Amino acid sequence: MKHLVTTAVLGLALLAATPRGHAQTADKKWGIGLTGNAFQYKGNFGSNYWKLGESQIGPGISLNRYLTPGLDLGLHGNYGELKSNDLGNGTTRFFQTNVVNVNLGLKLKLNNGWALKEDAVVQPYLLAAPGWTYTSREGRFNNAVTDEDKSYFDLFGAAGINFRLGETVGLFIQTGQHIPLNANLDGDPTRDDNKWDDKFLQHTVGLNISLGKAKDTDGDGVPDRKDKCPNTPAGVQVDANGCPLDGDKDGVADYQDKCPTEAGKPELQGCPDRDNDGVADGEDDCPDQPGTAALRGCPDADGDGVADKFDKCPDTPRGTQVDANGCPLDSDGDGVPDAQDRCPNTPAGAKVNALGCPEIPAEIRKLEQPVRFRTNSTQILPSSYPALDKMVQALQQHPEYGLRIVGHADSRGTEEYNQGLSERRAASAKQYFTGKGIDAARIPTLGMGESAPAAPNSSSTNMAKNRRVEFRFEFYIPGQEGGTTPQP
Repeated sequence: MKHLVTTAVLGLALLAATPRGHAQTADKKWGIGLTGNAFQYKGNFGSNYWKLGESQIGPGISLNRYLTPGLDLGLHGNYGELKSNDLGNGTTRFFQTNVVNVNLGLKLKLNNGWALKEDAVVQPYLLAAPGWTYTSREGRFNNAVTDEDKSYFDLFGAAGINFRLGETVGLFIQTGQHIPLNANLDGDPTRDDNKWDDKFLQHTVGLNISLGKAKDTDGDGVPDRKDKCPNTPAGVQVDANGCPLDGDKDGVADYQDKCPTEAGKPELQGCPDRDNDGVADGEDDCPDQPGTAALRGCPDADGDGVADKFDKCPDTPRGTQVDANGCPLDSDGDGVPDAQDRCPNTPAGAKVNALGCPEIPAEIRKLEQPVRFRTNSTQILPSSYPALDKMVQALQQHPEYGLRIVGHADSRGTEEYNQGLSERRAASAKQYFTGKGIDAARIPTLGMGESAPAAPNSSSTNMAKNRRVEFRFEFYIPGQEGGTTPQP
């Protein structure tokens, strides 16, 4: 009994002292196994092989290390009992041997990626694990006590199947043969040189348990070895490959997808764009008509910045400033767009011409009387002074008016000479007005030569009519080239 207690204590110490680790996979390279074992003796006293009723049950533990997809290294420790009775030949023989064995060996796995998948549910394997066996025997042979404690070099080989129950747990069954060299397990000193003498089977059922965690840099629950997206932001849901979920399969991860239930475009953060105008449908006021982002996806045919559906003047010439309705600006409300209005600040209600300027009253128009000249002369005749003075007075009373002066000549002389003569006559008339204090900028002049006769140059009377200066009242626009706005 002393040997039994000693061996049991040694066995328990072995179990308690064995270090823990992780399940042996490429992601979790260490694993621990907890087992229950049935030992069955075979030797001089006979054979208990495959006799369940003769089996002795004991505990075991193993520490395993993943090496390659096809190989694991394991350190195995087991405790058990072997015993037998033999009452033959009128002699009482019996033994009870407590066994502690420790083996270090290699496991050849068939779930190595080519025979079976590494994560297959059923995972067959072979084990070769030589080691050390310590025995403590109590017994009697030929009426002599055969108590003995002894250790042996042990050869151990086994076959088993591991059943994968999940990421961290596997259930395995295994049967193996122990051959402790030159062992005397039963106390019978008889040896058979042609046979392996005393030996025993070990039948095992156990659990492989993961106690660690695979390296997972981004913390998404998928080990780095399998993670195709190893830098996923923290908290983002991922698929089995470690990549962010993309429910609508549009290439934009759900956590970045503004439209996660509708397939869309990456450049629009996963939102659809039916009219392909670069504006997402959810932000597009005209989702079926290509438009511009500035107009929330609506078209603008005339390019005036007002969407067609709001544009009351859809054919405005390009470059024209428009109001909120898409119509050309008309600041003074005179019906002439600012772009064409030569008088953009006309008082409200004033009647204007096609250029947006107020009409010159008829009583002013009556003052526009031509001035005649003698042949080849630029001197204004005194008879013209009263008419000129009335025009001076009108300009003084209406600073918004200007006066355009156009000089003419008859057909005598060359065209070049007559052109210069008509310009000098217009300048002479302008000098009269500036001499009365009228700003020269309000008096533009023009020479027409003989190109615009008032009557055919067929008689002296008609030629006298053609030697003239004509006047035209216009609105004065300071800073404008020519100074005034021509009137129709």
